[in-house]
Amino acid sequence: MSFRFVLAIVLIAATALYVHGRGHDDVVPPHQDVTGFPPDLGQWQGGPDIPFTADTLQVLGPGQFLERNYVAPDQRAPVDLFLAYFPSQRSGDTIHSPRHCLPGAGWQFADESEIQLKKPSGQPITINYYVIAKGNDRQVVLYWYQAHGRVVANEYRAKFYQMWDAMRLNRTDGSLVRVITPVAPGESLDSAKDRAVGFAEQLLPLLGSYIPS
Repeated sequence: MSFRFVLAIVLIAATALYVHGRGHDDVVPPHQDVTGFPPDLGQWQGGPDIPFTADTLQVLGPGQFLERNYVAPDQRAPVDLFLAYFPSQRSGDTIHSPRHCLPGAGWQFADESEIQLKKPSGQPITINYYVIAKGNDRQVVLYWYQAHGRVVANEYRAKFYQMWDAMRLNRTDGSLVRVITPVAPGESLDSAKDRAVGFAEQLLPLLGSYIPS
């Protein structure tokens, strides 16, 4: 057993004990509930919120959740937006990665990478990009983790920051932002990707009101 492995185990255990010792009264700054996210985003018109089944809510755990389809007159397919905000992740109510959930729905990963979005300021942020397939159907998936003013693509890095902020700030709140759009019949994959990216970049300046920094 290597020294680095033992050191990592010790550090994780010490962190867990420290976080547990601070109690369960997480600091949660004021913010708007994600269910109030705007139904209209520029040319994008939001439909009615998609209801969650009792089983889905049980899997997700305590938190605030929104799923809604958006359509635009010059786009060939809709965009599905999913927002999840967890006020606390101390008791096992952690964010479920789409990488683990989507295969359970029968989708297979055809491509995966990290890409960049641009904030209105021009600053780039790195997010996950996936192409999933089921039979002849394909969809483009973008997602990222967001908490305390920080956007992270990698789920393990997100968990590290969660532990770090629990120690520094007594905060374990966090969120998942996911955007999915189908590749329409006869449409190129690049066109569907551009649609998802354009929609996601319109989200960025609004998220701060619902996901506290």
